[in-house]
Amino acid sequence: MKLIIQIPCYNEAETLAIALKALPRQVEGFNCVEWLIIDDGSQDKTVEVARECGVDHIVKHPVNKGLAKAFMTGINACLDKGADVIVNTDADNQYEADDIPQLTAPIISGSAEFVIGARPVQTIEHFSPVKKFLQKLGSWVVRIASKTDIPDAPSGFRAMSRATAQKLIVFSNYTYTLETIIQAGQKDIAITSVPVRVNEDLRPSRLVKSIASYINRSIITIIRIFVVYRPFRFFGTIGVVLFSLGFIIGLRFLFSYLDGEGSGHIQSLILASVLLGMGFQTLLIAFVADLLSANRKLLEDLRFKMAQWEKNNPTKIKSSDDN
Repeated sequence: MKLIIQIPCYNEAETLAIALKALPRQVEGFNCVEWLIIDDGSQDKTVEVARECGVDHIVKHPVNKGLAKAFMTGINACLDKGADVIVNTDADNQYEADDIPQLTAPIISGSAEFVIGARPVQTIEHFSPVKKFLQKLGSWVVRIASKTDIPDAPSGFRAMSRATAQKLIVFSNYTYTLETIIQAGQKDIAITSVPVRVNEDLRPSRLVKSIASYINRSIITIIRIFVVYRPFRFFGTIGVVLFSLGFIIGLRFLFSYLDGEGSGHIQSLILASVLLGMGFQTLLIAFVADLLSANRKLLEDLRFKMAQWEKNNPTKIKSSDDN
């Protein structure tokens, strides 16, 4: 069994050595533990520090592509390197590396395929009240959308089996944390969480440049989650609300008209017509979006089956490339 611990990095020369020093080289249940760094277009000495610390694999982006892209690049690289289990952690040493065996234990025992490290968010001193609230809100949205029970969805400290890694696809350019959990829930992947510890803050968060920016990105991410993964519920709810408002206003006009006062409520008739039309069209969009979502799931399943086939038939792929 091979475990690969991956760390996405962007200008992490100051903290990377501390994070790598804490990583284990032996984990119970594995006969091989390797480290992989994803250099996301760093302009400092991140790569040099990684080499000095004995990192086994380094994958580079020529330019900065963002955390989500770096995460997926690392996952694909780990799969290519033959990882049976992948652990993702941060380069700023936020997470306690000694808790890695706790992350991998459910996968080794077969009780889970995807494990999320749950931080004690409410007791972390360097988290602002707004960030704590948004972490809680984001986790709640993910639980609703994924039908899972993960208390700390934004946590980047996580472990996954090879099969799970092959199934994950991240569409967001901002972060991968929420989206991957929702995918796991939709794909019936056995997912759980374990409590983990955190270390002292070594640097400000790269994702949270300001409270306003964090709130804006969080709201956009949450809305996008519902649009992509619960399109019928999202558009259907909007459509029902608009149609219901139009229907109620239309009834009001009808009652007024029957009472002989319809000429004074033409505006209500116009508004009712507009709302009914908007509601009907939004409901149609809900059905179309649901069909597109079904097609996306079929493509994801096809991608997974192709990955499995390539793993089981490497000689056929090589001979095809030679031809």
